[in-house]
Amino acid sequence: MTATSSATPGWLLDAEVGLCPCGCIGRRRKGSYVTKTLNRAANVMHQAIFAEDTAAQPGLLQRLDPRVKVVTLFGLLVAVSLVRNVSMLLVAYFATLLLARASRLSVVFFVKRVWLFVPIFTGIVVLPATLNLITNGDIVVPLGTWFGHEVGLTSQGLTSAALIVTRVATSISLVVLLTLTTSWTRLLAALRSLFVPRMFILVLGMAYRYLFHLLSSVVDMYTARRARTVSDEGSVGSGRRFVAASAGALFGRTHALAEEVHMAMVSRGYTGDARALSAFRVQLLDIAWVIGVAAAAVLLIGIDRGF
Repeated sequence: MTATSSATPGWLLDAEVGLCPCGCIGRRRKGSYVTKTLNRAANVMHQAIFAEDTAAQPGLLQRLDPRVKVVTLFGLLVAVSLVRNVSMLLVAYFATLLLARASRLSVVFFVKRVWLFVPIFTGIVVLPATLNLITNGDIVVPLGTWFGHEVGLTSQGLTSAALIVTRVATSISLVVLLTLTTSWTRLLAALRSLFVPRMFILVLGMAYRYLFHLLSSVVDMYTARRARTVSDEGSVGSGRRFVAASAGALFGRTHALAEEVHMAMVSRGYTGDARALSAFRVQLLDIAWVIGVAAAAVLLIGIDRGF
């Protein structure tokens, strides 16, 4: 036996079957739900970092004073809630897309972030209201009969469902615009300057920091465990055992660290007030934005009442 063969393991010298580029050789295994959950947690942290990056872009909404943005976007939310026509809500929604584009946000990402959550859920909730069994009206889409009664979608039910979904989508778009174009620290400072209670700001700030620390600890613990595991742990039972064994230790660890961080902040003069590095100043762009938003809200409600 040569020195080379004795130094190199046999399994490393054996030839292996090459995989095709499509990766279709072999049995495809279903991933562990724990792995999927932790990947989602990592994606949440990445999205938060992305939100901080977008808030630093030199876009339209990024240049506005955070206090002005909070007040004006809240006013737009009130105006949207008063609109009773679907076409006007669609106009307001497309206006949010233009604002996202003017703020240098990806329109595709913005649409996905809005429509993959509450509006779709809202559509599922209001779907039964489109049936004539709940909302009486003219049937436009017949679905057959049920115990001798005709069942179908009514025009009144579809109109009401479209009104709710478009209103929710527009409202969420305004909130997403605010959170993507304003850093978390400046947003909390703006809320505090608008006389939001200090305890509310304190709870929001600590919950935000504690959440990401918890997600980071979970990812680190699971990554370390996987790095020390040789056997396959794709079964549901092993994932449950891992969650049960580490949940208590993880909570205690993160809670202790959160307490230490809070005590360190208090010892350095933290009183619950969120502060930004740069002072807030209302400029000419902010005044023009307030006038434009007020005119748009009045025009939106006025045209809606004229229908």
